[in-house]
Amino acid sequence: MKEGIHPKYFDVVATCVCGGEVQLGSTQQNIRVEICSSCHPFYTGQQKIVDTEGRVDRFVKRYSKVKKEEAKVK
Repeated sequence: MKEGIHPKYFDVVATCVCGGEVQLGSTQQNIRVEICSSCHPFYTGQQKIVDTEGRVDRFVKRYSKVKKEEAKVK
């Protein structure tokens, strides 16, 4: 490795606004994040699907029709 061309590498603690901390290695000395896996809606199970155009409802209707037709064929 050539000397003088690589950035300094630090052991840092990444801090979330919820108070969660993760030990990391980085070229930055301070890391602060707005959201982490302990407060993200997807991982906490509080995720809500925002559907303003009714796409999810249309999909569910189509899929239920296919399921009914498959049941009739059997």
